[in-house]
Amino acid sequence: MTNQSEKIPNNVNLGEDRGLQRALETWQPNFQKWWMEVGPKGFQQNPAYLRTAVSVEPSGWAHFDYVRMPEYRWGIFVVPPASDKKIAFGDFEGQPVWNEVPGEFRNALRRIIVTQGDTEPASVEQQRSLGHTAPSLYDLRNLFQVNVEEGRHLWAMVYLLHKYFGRDGREEAEELLQRRSGDPDKPRILGAFNQPIENWLDFFMFTMFTDRDGKYQLIALSESGFDPLARTTRFMLTEEAHHMFVGETALQRVTQRTCELMRQDPNEDARQLGGIDLPTIQKYVNLWYSVSADLFGGEISSNAATYFGASLKGRDREGTYQDHKALDGHYPMMVMEDGKLVEKQVPLRNAMNEVLRDSYIEDCQRGCDRWNKVIERASIPLRLKIPSRRFNRRIGIYAGAYFTPDGHLTDKEEWERHRDEWLPNESDRSFLSSLMKPVYEPGKIASWVAPPEKGINGKPFDFEYVRV
Repeated sequence: MTNQSEKIPNNVNLGEDRGLQRALETWQPNFQKWWMEVGPKGFQQNPAYLRTAVSVEPSGWAHFDYVRMPEYRWGIFVVPPASDKKIAFGDFEGQPVWNEVPGEFRNALRRIIVTQGDTEPASVEQQRSLGHTAPSLYDLRNLFQVNVEEGRHLWAMVYLLHKYFGRDGREEAEELLQRRSGDPDKPRILGAFNQPIENWLDFFMFTMFTDRDGKYQLIALSESGFDPLARTTRFMLTEEAHHMFVGETALQRVTQRTCELMRQDPNEDARQLGGIDLPTIQKYVNLWYSVSADLFGGEISSNAATYFGASLKGRDREGTYQDHKALDGHYPMMVMEDGKLVEKQVPLRNAMNEVLRDSYIEDCQRGCDRWNKVIERASIPLRLKIPSRRFNRRIGIYAGAYFTPDGHLTDKEEWERHRDEWLPNESDRSFLSSLMKPVYEPGKIASWVAPPEKGINGKPFDFEYVRV
């Protein structure tokens, strides 16, 4: 039962645990202070047409109305518990799920929750200034929707820390508000969340690739034997789907507009007519895909093996596997040995990060295929590509080696020679900056992106999504 009248909307019977309620109500002003300091800059008093979760039921989790972001009703929502639920994988497969933290896994679970929680405020900080260059009110509204839901996802993780980890959890929750994206002294935990988001192409790539990593991390955690975490992340996935929709459809719109402009220009030069050329789009795909691929961790990982064995973090669609213990299987993997790539059979549990990354790559490819259909319909021979998982990696077995976007091993000299062909350079960033002019009139849109096929919640594109 959801209690919307409480200071913190929730469906976890918060009012029955006065100590927890007081602790979260003490944390709440600190969260609001953080939001005002590093949340969306310059738009805190502008009513935006946002959806707010008021319950986990299909009729209640997407309630739309105008709201000023500081007044957004951030709450704590988990899917209802299932009766007689059993752990689905790992060494504890078949046993009843845990409703309290097992003592031997306390540190591992806290680390998992803190790392997930740290990504949520980080992305809000990264996207703080984008509203000033929004290509349309539709896109501005989507940015703010992503921002407030990342704030709610932070609440979800903070609830778990306060409820199940005592004083340690309360201290970790405070730390989540102290770190800052890109801060040299107190950076966010994971590299992609310290990467600057300078323009809207960055933002669309982030929501396409980095939020998609988030989807697969949440899927893995939604299988967890620790049921409060599984139920929390299962509901988070319903909101995360919109974030990926924002990125994937926006990049399709960018690609569509690029193709339109190429057909208009005698030299097929989209830049000449105020668009983003396909090679530049490809560079940003290369950057954000590779940065996001790092978020899964090392290809061969003892931590991944531990988390799976301990029934803390599962696989995508765990129910489709026949063997849920993964004690005997192996995963074929190309690894670096003596400066060469050789195939190695890695024990399956140690390859769990790579198993999850496989699902992610398939998902990214489906999005890229949809963009390429737009290009194909325009009779343009170029195609966008998802780069090799080995390209531009900073974490894992390929870090420190040099690979082309096609995955071929090369040397540092060759890589540096082609770097500006493969990744955005200062000239690209400067050009994109020149395109980033705000468009705040309903029904109008910037020159470099096509309007959406339909609006949000049945509204037309020319609806006043944000009252500027």
